[in-house]
Amino acid sequence: MARILIVDDSPSQLLGIQRIVEKLGHESLTAEDGAAGVEVAKRELPDMVLMDVVMPNLNGFQATRTLSRESTTKHIPVILVTTKDQDTDRMWGLRQGAKAYLTKPFSEDELAEVIERIFSASEAPPAA
Repeated sequence: MARILIVDDSPSQLLGIQRIVEKLGHESLTAEDGAAGVEVAKRELPDMVLMDVVMPNLNGFQATRTLSRESTTKHIPVILVTTKDQDTDRMWGLRQGAKAYLTKPFSEDELAEVIERIFSASEAPPAA
């Protein structure tokens, strides 16, 4: 069972993603904006972060960049989960350090597949 931090400023989105994560057998942590998400990630060191992009205080791109550059959190994979569906948004998110980009709305199966793919990739031995 992994600990997954969900960062989203929409209470309904937060609850919906939380239900899926817990149904998959993982423990969930939550934060309601990017700044709070960074603080929770630093304090709790979750196994993964599911990050919305459009949020107050610190957007998901900024929060992802912060987490990917901090020595204590750079090992934590971030999946951006957002309504921003342009290729430029996807490319920018990955450049900020996200390991995957999932566009809302998505199915439970799509989220489960992305979570599993990222966890499988992070457990793979380094290439020789």
